[in-house]
Amino acid sequence: MKPVIIIAEAGVNHNGSLAIAKQLIDAAAIAKVDYVKFQTFIPENVISKFAVKADYQKVTTGSDESQLDMVRKLQLSKEEHYILMDYCKQKQVKFLSTAFDLDSIDLLVELGVTIGKIPSGEITNYPYLVKMAKSFKSIIISTGMSNLSEIKDAIYILVNNGQSLNSITILHCNTEYPTPMVDVNLFAIQTIKNELKTNVGYSDHTLGVEVPTAAVALGATIIEKHFTLDKNLEGPDHRASLEPKELVAMVNAIRNIEIALGDGNKIASNSEIKNMAIARKSIVAKVNIKKGEVFTENNITVKRPGNGINPMEWNKVLGMVAGKNFEEDELISL
Repeated sequence: MKPVIIIAEAGVNHNGSLAIAKQLIDAAAIAKVDYVKFQTFIPENVISKFAVKADYQKVTTGSDESQLDMVRKLQLSKEEHYILMDYCKQKQVKFLSTAFDLDSIDLLVELGVTIGKIPSGEITNYPYLVKMAKSFKSIIISTGMSNLSEIKDAIYILVNNGQSLNSITILHCNTEYPTPMVDVNLFAIQTIKNELKTNVGYSDHTLGVEVPTAAVALGATIIEKHFTLDKNLEGPDHRASLEPKELVAMVNAIRNIEIALGDGNKIASNSEIKNMAIARKSIVAKVNIKKGEVFTENNITVKRPGNGINPMEWNKVLGMVAGKNFEEDELISL
């Protein structure tokens, strides 16, 4: 198995501050993730002045301002993109960003980003999907709020415009922040993989680290998870994000699960072979046995240690003649 790719989703948790964005990169590097991902958008290209906030955004940021006004405060400039990409190189963590509009796709291409990340909300955006397919070497697409038919339609568009099934990774996802456990539906990972024959991952919005870890056990090849410096900061996504120590814990858990999955062959492992003689049993003398006596169920039994005759040979030993004297509990030998 290839190592699971872990994407730490900084998103807009920088709150429009370059300094906070750099601190998020620091935290991602310490956690040893593969990518730290931001969001690239021109607010007026993405959101109309009539768009209302999602319920969770009203809870986290209030309902006095519009969605457009909220997002305007979270935009990163072109110059800040270059600064953050260079800072990622310094910290030896890869830079990634989600483009939310056509002009933002051009900016990421200009930056040299080769992986296009499609957010859940754009899965039905035909012109956007076409341009994404033509602009990047590979595609990661989140599928929150969508059904299998909509995912198939999106993949058809991507493939018809230059991508291949091998260059696409579909992320199972639920677009509620935080996602209730009852709505996670991790088995959808296997459904998507079986139906669409692509690489499959998981973008997580639950609280905690157990669900993305379980997703790895179910075959996820990419894990994406929001993180923040502090869940109590102002902004739409902080409360459903991991703090730095939790991000470290998630990465460690995923790496341990990767190792624990093994190769699927059921054999005794190197670490347990030494315990066979201790934990298994052998045929031993139940009582003192004299040379020439016949072995019967009355004078032999099965006890530890397991370095004598295997008890699976029981019927073979019964009826044979003792070739020597045996003391009670002594290993039987033939």
